[in-house]
Amino acid sequence: MEQFFGKKNWLFCDGDLPPAGDREPLGHEALMVTNLNAQDVHLVIDLYFEDREPVKGLTAMVAAERVHCFRLDQPLGDQRFQIPSGQYSLVLHSDLPVASVFGRLDVRQPNLAYYSVTGYAW
Repeated sequence: MEQFFGKKNWLFCDGDLPPAGDREPLGHEALMVTNLNAQDVHLVIDLYFEDREPVKGLTAMVAAERVHCFRLDQPLGDQRFQIPSGQYSLVLHSDLPVASVFGRLDVRQPNLAYYSVTGYAW
């Protein structure tokens, strides 16, 4: 029997796209998803905002035994939704357990700062 590692649901509360800046590397946020399963996983992503209605049902896929880095400053999911600047939370749902982490490269800091956060998983 195959053993699964990870969780099917993840919540990342502290989304806030930093400005890209004018030098490499560019400021951004990213959602990294690792699929240790022997089959592809299908994701559904919901976004919640401070000042607008939620965007629910964005879809994406991570191939079997692969990792995928979703750059959140670029269009997201099969629907190619562009996350607006400002505060937001991201909820990730997967049809099989995955491991996920959320990161931010913030160019507003003098020496650049990369933050990585494990979300709440259930």
